[in-house]
Amino acid sequence: MAREKDADGTVRGKPAHHPGTVAEAPTRAVVIVPVLTRQQRGDDDTNRPRLTRSAEARHDEAVGLARAINLDLIHTAVVTVNDPRPATLLGSGKVEELAEIVKEGHAEVVIVDHPLTPVQQRNLEKEFNAKVLDRTGLILEIFGERARTKEGTLQVELAHLNYQKGRLVRSWTHLERQRGGAGFLGGPGETQIESDRRQLQEKIIKLKHELETVRRTRDLHRAKRKKVPFPVVAIVGYTNAGKSTLFNKLTGAGVLAQDMLFATLDPTLRRVRLPHGTPIILSDTVGFISDLPTHLIAAFRATLEEVVEADLVIHLRDISDPDTAAQAEDVERILADLGVDASDTKRVIEVWNKIDLLDDGNRQRLLADGSKEPPIAVSAVSGEGIDALKAIIETRMAGELEDLTVTIEPAQFGLVDWLYRNGDVVSRTDNDDGSATLSLKATQSAREEIESRLRRKNNG
Repeated sequence: MAREKDADGTVRGKPAHHPGTVAEAPTRAVVIVPVLTRQQRGDDDTNRPRLTRSAEARHDEAVGLARAINLDLIHTAVVTVNDPRPATLLGSGKVEELAEIVKEGHAEVVIVDHPLTPVQQRNLEKEFNAKVLDRTGLILEIFGERARTKEGTLQVELAHLNYQKGRLVRSWTHLERQRGGAGFLGGPGETQIESDRRQLQEKIIKLKHELETVRRTRDLHRAKRKKVPFPVVAIVGYTNAGKSTLFNKLTGAGVLAQDMLFATLDPTLRRVRLPHGTPIILSDTVGFISDLPTHLIAAFRATLEEVVEADLVIHLRDISDPDTAAQAEDVERILADLGVDASDTKRVIEVWNKIDLLDDGNRQRLLADGSKEPPIAVSAVSGEGIDALKAIIETRMAGELEDLTVTIEPAQFGLVDWLYRNGDVVSRTDNDDGSATLSLKATQSAREEIESRLRRKNNG
């Protein structure tokens, strides 16, 4: 398969592998995690400090991001930055040290887990003689590999073009510095940049029109669902929190669920019937991550509208992660950007996942504390706490369980099967006149439906 060149010269697509051919070796890479000593301030109106992640946690996440696209990591390091340099972010001594590591290891890509200005990126590429990707560029690369649907591909491409619009620099317009890799990693160094900002803008406008068509189609699907009023429940959370695993546990679906950052990109919706018969639509969404670029959120707004329109949002947290509080804060910030108030406990349920990774004492304590009210402690792998979660979802969607006694006349026996499917029948008594009296537990919504069906039968 021939590779395609985008407006900015980026090489996309991968050569097809035929039987008997040798697969390309993974791209050799270096991962650098700059830790600024100055306190990071919040970007909201209160300007409150954001929760600080440990350097080790940031390092592990950066390594996980790099490995998500199968990079061969020859060196990783946390670098303390006391005085960020406008030209290179890092100090000159550290840049020289890293340049030697890149040269000796024949690294083709350097990942800097921090936002870089176009000037900083260009200068570091000159110093390292290798392609440099900042955190945003790396996330875009992962999204580019994960997109499977036309919608996902369009969203990634739009985000990438917006990212590149401010980085149209002609520093890699010759072929003296060849670098391997596919997708965004090919970079503008392999071919000459072939379009200017105007051409990029024209392509951005075209992509926005295509995504608008996708949005209208999604709106039509949503309108059809509302005609058959099934409530929508969306699962959100930090990437790798276990959303797809929980989705599979609740639906029996086979959505890809791996211990990998951004294993799922395109949203998946499935119809689920809860224990007492309440039908819902469950939606699995793309994972969130700290410092998710604004233009990336904007590009994925068509997908994330499923969250905005959801009747109930499950905020899934990896409670076993030492940085779970900071991750939760990042998710809440993105939800706020989408207009969803995470503090609205009537609409948002907090669920603590991966309790199977805790010691027995903490696991049992969380199960006991969260057995009736959120936050609910669960293990999407072992199934612990899942029944309690289903019960709370059903209560939120259909109301509390009520004790009902219903007498079904012989002419109404067609309703008996429906009652068994939509309620918890405790006992049944067959009467001498041919009628049957059923005692059952049902949700408020089911009770209203039962009364409505009985009236229609009587009137008929």
